Amino acid sequence: MLAFAPIMISYLKGKILLKDSDYIILETNGVGYKVFVPEALYMQLKEGQEQVEMFCALQVRKEETIELYGLPSFEALKLFEVFRDVSGIGPKAAMVLASLGKPADTTKAIEQRNTAYFQGIKGIGEKKIQKIILELTGKLGNFTGEKRVSSGDETVDSLVSLGFSRAEAKDALSRLPAEIADPEQKIKEALKLFGRQ
Repeated sequence: MLAFAPIMISYLKGKILLKDSDYIILETNGVGYKVFVPEALYMQLKEGQEQVEMFCALQVRKEETIELYGLPSFEALKLFEVFRDVSGIGPKAAMVLASLGKPADTTKAIEQRNTAYFQGIKGIGEKKIQKIILELTGKLGNFTGEKRVSSGDETVDSLVSLGFSRAEAKDALSRLPAEIADPEQKIKEALKLFGRQ
């Protein structure tokens, strides 16, 4: 395992210090966290509101910027992770998709190939919606009642823990020379491809 892996933040509870465009500043134990939130959740929150609970996904961008994305429930957080694993889907798009409605309804729409459910999402066209449905149909299962399991590949799981999507991790590892066998060396070389070293 890597010694420099960042602390993962998956849950916050605190006071809304302020709202600005598409994010909030949430104060927890004297620390203010900048958290990007979906529009529906943003509209429900008010400055000064206390005891706000939020499930979060920490994402490390390629330029080494750390961002937090807030979701209204643990089920929505897991759905965020599912969408984030689809190639070409960034964290902001995954956040929007995961918060369209109840996670069970979103899952049902994917399984039924209901493209109309996803129409009207800013920045996500019909072709991308079709790609998402194609990649996820039959693969979601009862994810709201199960924990995500390891892929069985330590290198992929380690890169995912650093904030990269599973698709990005697999793509980077596939481009490494075959003679690199040590898992830690694979991770270091993959990070170089991401511009992290």
